[in-house]
Amino acid sequence: MLIEYFNEHQAAFWVTAGFVILAVEVLAFGLASGVLLFAGIGALATGGLIWLGIVPHTWIAGIACFAVTTAASALALWKPLKNFQGVGDVIPEPTSDLIGHQFRLDESISVSKPGTTRFSGVEWRVEVADKAGVETIDAGKKVSVVSIDAGIFRVTPAD
Repeated sequence: MLIEYFNEHQAAFWVTAGFVILAVEVLAFGLASGVLLFAGIGALATGGLIWLGIVPHTWIAGIACFAVTTAASALALWKPLKNFQGVGDVIPEPTSDLIGHQFRLDESISVSKPGTTRFSGVEWRVEVADKAGVETIDAGKKVSVVSIDAGIFRVTPAD
């Protein structure tokens, strides 16, 4: 009975399918996949074109129209949605309250021989940063943390 209804009312089928696809996209994927978004828009457009009489009331024409409108919506909306999400923007380097922290070295360090320091109850590995401009930093010298990783301070001379 439902199949007969949709055979006679294909516009209603495509509109219903469009809303179901969009609901799945929003509820299950949070508008993250995009593919279902374009398919939902294509199904709604197909339903509208069939309802207006622009597309014949046949399954072949409906499926073809669905494919074309889905592709057209993807082509039309891909770049604006990509820009809206900020894809391609420069991702800022993670920051930390520890960057800028200064302390005196307990031991000499070099590019090939890192040292250690104890800070806030944690033993940190201390490395000469690439942008330090020096190969070694002597014990007792004041250094500044310029970047960190898990358990690693990268430092430059503070003076």
